[in-house]
Amino acid sequence: MKTSVFLVMLALGFAISDRAEGQTLNGPVTVIVHSGALELRALMWRPSGQGPFPAVLFNHGSGHAGGRGDHRHPELLGPVFARHGYVFLYLFRRGDGLSANQGIPSGDLMDAALATKGMEARNQTQMRLLETDEMSDALAGLGYLRTLHEVDSHRIGVVGVSFGGSLTLLMAERDSNLRAIVVFATAGYGWVRSPQLRARLTAAVGRIAVPVFFIHAANDYSVEPAKVLGAEMARLHKPYRVKIYPPAGQTADEGHNFIHLEVATWEPDVFAYLDKYVKVGRRKRDKR
Repeated sequence: MKTSVFLVMLALGFAISDRAEGQTLNGPVTVIVHSGALELRALMWRPSGQGPFPAVLFNHGSGHAGGRGDHRHPELLGPVFARHGYVFLYLFRRGDGLSANQGIPSGDLMDAALATKGMEARNQTQMRLLETDEMSDALAGLGYLRTLHEVDSHRIGVVGVSFGGSLTLLMAERDSNLRAIVVFATAGYGWVRSPQLRARLTAAVGRIAVPVFFIHAANDYSVEPAKVLGAEMARLHKPYRVKIYPPAGQTADEGHNFIHLEVATWEPDVFAYLDKYVKVGRRKRDKR
């Protein structure tokens, strides 16, 4: 998806953001989520019909000023979730995308630490952001969803990718009221590079009470996070699923971007999982 298409979709979001809340919409509305003193922007899709609906918060990966890398494509995801009956909130955390004027994005902070002080500093910065600023923003998004009259506050899940997948796992560790989470390419880039991240995520899944679906493409930077974390959940008899899909594209970077490149491939599995645990709410142990 080219940047120009993405900008058209964002313009659409701004154009309809002043419509009455609760009006049935197939396109996104732009909303403000308060995280401390910050005013973060998010795009929200609603299903057709009458609510209250189940809902999903989406946690994107680490960001860069100016959208470097063109890796934000809410327009590919929001309509799919709405079509399946979910309110979908794509929150731009501080410094990122529509929230570009609300701080420094996480990717830039980690890159700066790496450039000035090396990999250990980069890893420490990553862990700090996951536990503090980025967590605050994500929890604010979750809180916002729970205030909406068209959302069933007892039927909410979280989906995350890459850095946002790690963030999603740490959120689920804190919030046992979530129904389920789905994590794409979690720690695919940082797993080998950061012993701190490996240890923290392993500890987190030991405390998570909600079902987790771990997803990677076979050509991601690493598929070990899903294998290791899934095995830990199996050892502890917690509900989970692991699926390693065929390669997406030709490179590790394309494999890491599986969520956007292969929507039709993961769509049936992800919504079967979300429908089972979020929409219906059963918590039976999955078989891998």
